[in-house]
Amino acid sequence: MSTTSLTPATIAPEGPELRKSLGLYDCTTIVMGSMIGSGVFIVAAEMSRQVQSPGLMLLCWVLSGLMTVIGAISYGELAAMMPRAGGQYVYLREAFGPLFGFLYGWTLFLVIQTGTIAAVAVAFGKFLGVFVPWVSAKNLLIDLGTVNLFGHPTALTFSTQQLIAIGCLFFLSAINILGIRTGALVQNIFTTLKVGTLLGLVALGVWWGGSHAAAPVQAQGMWQGARWDVATLTIVSVALVGPLFSSDAWNNVTFTGAEVVNPKRNLPLALALGTVTVCTLYFVCNWVYVYVLPFYGLPSGAGPLERGIQYAAEDRVGTAAVQVMLGGRGEGLMAAAIMISTFGCINGLVLAGARVYYAMSKDGLFFSSVGTVNSKYRTPAVSIMVQAVWAGVLTLSGTYNDLLEYVIFSVVLFYILTIGGLFWLRRTRPDAPRPYRAWGYPVLPAIYIMFAVFVEWALLTHKTARCLTGLCIVAVGIPVFYVWQRRGKAV
Repeated sequence: MSTTSLTPATIAPEGPELRKSLGLYDCTTIVMGSMIGSGVFIVAAEMSRQVQSPGLMLLCWVLSGLMTVIGAISYGELAAMMPRAGGQYVYLREAFGPLFGFLYGWTLFLVIQTGTIAAVAVAFGKFLGVFVPWVSAKNLLIDLGTVNLFGHPTALTFSTQQLIAIGCLFFLSAINILGIRTGALVQNIFTTLKVGTLLGLVALGVWWGGSHAAAPVQAQGMWQGARWDVATLTIVSVALVGPLFSSDAWNNVTFTGAEVVNPKRNLPLALALGTVTVCTLYFVCNWVYVYVLPFYGLPSGAGPLERGIQYAAEDRVGTAAVQVMLGGRGEGLMAAAIMISTFGCINGLVLAGARVYYAMSKDGLFFSSVGTVNSKYRTPAVSIMVQAVWAGVLTLSGTYNDLLEYVIFSVVLFYILTIGGLFWLRRTRPDAPRPYRAWGYPVLPAIYIMFAVFVEWALLTHKTARCLTGLCIVAVGIPVFYVWQRRGKAV
């Protein structure tokens, strides 16, 4: 185990430093804006096919919300103790040693953060295509055919949709180089719009319900198809993948700890406020889906009422619900809403993620240039651009969705380890300053770990190959870590 103290990175800072500029509202919008992407409008379809019950689908959102909020209030203690650039990377480093911190940062850079940026950027391009037909995955600018890459057919193509995706992520990367306040302003604006969109969807559902006496679920039964046994709990655990990753990235605000004003108060409070708000909105939005649309449907159904939630066209459940309530205008309105949502999500991910690689570089575990700060704007400009380049590569590869599925197991594992670090630091460093202590400790963090372990078991038994592949991606970082460590400094 690590014997390092709760001190800043081991390499002395040189040159300009990051500037403290983020207040409570900024931190809260980073939490919320990074969480809200396109998932809440889409994942209900796959969940419904897995659980086969409206009640169980809504239960999944309740469970994922509880896990997210418990995780956030537990992280709050660590964030207040160690308000540094890198956040979760630092917590794992301090609790279990530099190897664990590096493996998290390695996986984050290789696919978690950059893969998510790529996927969300492509989603932005996809929905822009509703208004601009030229933007399409089928409109190829370059077509070199298909090759077999590591047993996976990979198309060597470049479409207008990918062009827009790369342009979007590089544009937002450039915006974030211009200063933390500039990036935070974009985040504040788009998070406000996103929350307004979700509230509008809920209000629309309430309005529609007032003039429609019989909702589909009332005729079908909320708990139809539900069974209460271990097998059902396992299925629910597997189905949690959708809502958990629709709620993920709430921890991104911890990456910006060095730039937060009064972090000992603002970080824990932002984590709690942001996660509670978003998880509540997610549940209510899915209640609207269940209320407006039939749960069961036909794959070959002609319209949203025939296809239901299970077989909504291209899994776009949010679009189907709005089409039922507003008719033909629904598709355009939802496309605009998802464009706003994805744009703000990319900005939050770009802003926060670069701080982790910056912190790794400061520890001598990444390229030295990544640990520099732009003297004019006081941002980790090189780190931001390195992140953008790799995210752009993943956008071109066409395999990032598979990669994201492969690391599901590993992402939850890092959450378990980090909350386990809360227990370990309470034991090994009882006198360390703790301006905020995790509410409900030790019961709530222990419940999180136990349930997350069960989710891991369910994923391992039902998606064995992908879980093991995800672990391999993490494991490759072990020899890389020792290479960096032997060199004694970043190259």
